[in-house]
Amino acid sequence: MPLSVAALLSCSHVGPYVWVDDYAPPAANPGDYRVAVGDVLSVLVYQQDKASAREKVRQDGKVSLPLIGDVEAAGLPPNELAHRIQERLTEFINFPRVTVSVAETHPFVVPVLGEVAKPGQYTLEKGAGVLDALAAGGGFTDFAHRDRIFVLRREAKLVRIRFTFEALSRGQGRATALQLQSGDVVVVE
Repeated sequence: MPLSVAALLSCSHVGPYVWVDDYAPPAANPGDYRVAVGDVLSVLVYQQDKASAREKVRQDGKVSLPLIGDVEAAGLPPNELAHRIQERLTEFINFPRVTVSVAETHPFVVPVLGEVAKPGQYTLEKGAGVLDALAAGGGFTDFAHRDRIFVLRREAKLVRIRFTFEALSRGQGRATALQLQSGDVVVVE
């Protein structure tokens, strides 16, 4: 059997993926922070101290606020959330002015699974990359395929972004530039 056919057959069970150098993330404004589960929000209603609050975003993505109750917060930029709260407060307050700020950000936790020495969930710094996640997981096991490192990322659908250790360790292409995001999972096959 020719070498190229053998190589193709050995990779046939990997499943669908996109190489990191071919990955085109959806357009986003990097300045737009989105509220996440675990963030602590400061909601200030101008001249309405009893309507103001400091609340943690629950696992269901909502915060409970005085007068209006539960409000969906996760996934929204703070200014959009302020606008939504302001609209709901008009039932109780004439011309409310609302400001939402993130008082504390949620810890950035990334699961690292598969053929790593210590699979688990690791708290990483914002802006961490795949090498940081692999180091947190203790490196590879003896059974790891160093060319089958994946980041699973949920966008409109689940995307599997493939890396090789060689590209990561040598800083080739986009491999070291890709920053992990909240919700990403690193898998080593």
